[in-house]
Amino acid sequence: LLICLSVLCRFNWSELIPVRLWRRTLGLQTAGSQFLLEGMPFRIFGGSMHYFRVPREYWEDRMLKMKACGLNTLTTYVPWNLHEPERGKFDFSRNLDLEAFLSLAAKNGLWVILRPGPYICSEWDLGGLPSWLLRDPEMQLRTTYKGFTEAVDAYFDHLMPIVVPLQATSPFCSQQYKKGGPIIAVQVENEYGSYAKDPNYMTYVKMALLNRGIVELLMTSDNKNGLSLGLVKGALATINFQKLEPGLLKYLDTVQKDQPKMVMEYWTGWFDNWGGPHYVFDADEMVNTVASVLKLGASINLYMFHGGTNFGFMNGALEADEYKSDVTSYDYDAVLTEAGDYTSKFFKLRQLFSMIIGQPLPLPPMIESKASYGAILLHQYISLWDVLPSLLQPMKSEFPVNMENIHLNNNSGQSYGYVLYETVIFGGGHLHSRDHVRDRAQVFVNTMYVGELDYKTVELSLPEGQGFRQLRLLVENRGRVNYGLALNDQRKGLIGDIFLNKTPLRNFKIYSLEMKPSFMESLRHAAGWSSVPDYFVGPAFFRGRLWIEHQPQDTFLKLQASSELGWEKGVVFVNDQNLGRYWKIGPQETLYLPGPWLWKGSNEIVVFEEHTAGRIIQSVDIPYLGRTQYVD
Repeated sequence: LLICLSVLCRFNWSELIPVRLWRRTLGLQTAGSQFLLEGMPFRIFGGSMHYFRVPREYWEDRMLKMKACGLNTLTTYVPWNLHEPERGKFDFSRNLDLEAFLSLAAKNGLWVILRPGPYICSEWDLGGLPSWLLRDPEMQLRTTYKGFTEAVDAYFDHLMPIVVPLQATSPFCSQQYKKGGPIIAVQVENEYGSYAKDPNYMTYVKMALLNRGIVELLMTSDNKNGLSLGLVKGALATINFQKLEPGLLKYLDTVQKDQPKMVMEYWTGWFDNWGGPHYVFDADEMVNTVASVLKLGASINLYMFHGGTNFGFMNGALEADEYKSDVTSYDYDAVLTEAGDYTSKFFKLRQLFSMIIGQPLPLPPMIESKASYGAILLHQYISLWDVLPSLLQPMKSEFPVNMENIHLNNNSGQSYGYVLYETVIFGGGHLHSRDHVRDRAQVFVNTMYVGELDYKTVELSLPEGQGFRQLRLLVENRGRVNYGLALNDQRKGLIGDIFLNKTPLRNFKIYSLEMKPSFMESLRHAAGWSSVPDYFVGPAFFRGRLWIEHQPQDTFLKLQASSELGWEKGVVFVNDQNLGRYWKIGPQETLYLPGPWLWKGSNEIVVFEEHTAGRIIQSVDIPYLGRTQYVD
């Protein structure tokens, strides 16, 4: 590391921050192999942090930690599926207040590289694309297919008026930023070279940005294999990697001559899948690679500086040899932990950047203390079967209907959660899914659990019985694939016929279990809550109370699993906030519960458990993300 430092030029950028650069006219430019910011040499020391993965109350804390680490630029994605959850219904409020987030970055002396998509990957459901796009059976995502571009245009028509005034040199500056905002660059789409289904698409996205007032430097972002296919004229190509192979940065010269070199995503860690290990990346190897990149004269963005959490049902999935869904935590073994605490990576990077910058860095903010509130008894439960008649109205259909095409949400369908399919059968026999279950179905005859159907298990034996009985399939959407060529195939629920004794089942009642706040509120007042028995088999909702005497603090909820009795798989809600999924197969064993989501006094905890339930949840002050495995 010291050898690398000895040849690094020192830069003093104390005056090159948003609040001190008035009357900007030039912004970020390229001049040969270097960046210029307002005509002065500039290197991007960036870090990724996603506002939608971090409680709003903690945005500024994480930004101050960026500054204390020595970074000058924040990068963030913009998730279309959160900002337009139903077609034509837009949300830029509360934790999705993009304008407030970008303004806060400027206040804290950070420039911004904005990555507005429309596709963002990011281990996020469908790569940030809204699932209602898939209601169109002919939909071709990330192409110039008319149904897709019309939706993108409508979205950008709402997004860009927020973004454009916050550009560094925007002629349309807001009242607050009459002299310019923090955005110095905007990314065109994301890793399109790894998809590359339409040679006209990147030009379309570029023009969609330019025509709506984007004037800052444009960039693309790809790994080495996709670099040449993800280019678009007029945008600076950048590269993504974790290991600095010999000649990797020089490879950029093969696609663009005499331009600054930028690593848009230097992967500081990696993400986890259910059933796998918790991946970690060696801190010394990471910081030595960062030093090597800087020694070569390149700019860099740390992906992630702070990962945060895939709250709710928003995690993505992989589909290579098999389907694997991502865990709730997006800790990523990043520079800050999921809860925003420092790691050894932070202090090693801080040392590196301070020696390059050549001036004292701000002191790191104090970390937020964590609480261990102990055992929380969940003393009441209500079976899913008792909830159905009173809280949920079924859709009736002769044929199975996939989640996205259920008649809900102003003809936008259901995006996340579970769907229950009910039909009547006579007798038992051989049930076969023909691989039409997405992603996992619990099968019941009346209320008796029979087994599960998923990608690997496609058939079950149903017991014989007298007369007509109800066949129930509770299907979970475990997260849509966010990367690769299978994006058009991410419809969930039952995507085709299910067969009993080679005859397709018909005449379904279809219940949507989105578990939105309105449903949770109705559930709170539902009749039928009763004391939890010594042993109970779900699916069911369980609830209890956490009493907090003093100012609430961050904590972690641990749902203990055991061989005989304990929590197996489900979702946790605290004061109607969906913390995300838990699953005993791991690796993740604790769910992050931010202090701002707790109240002084009584806090309601509701658990939806699919199988067997415990009676107690533990509130602990240390997270456990599972057995570790180093990234190769």
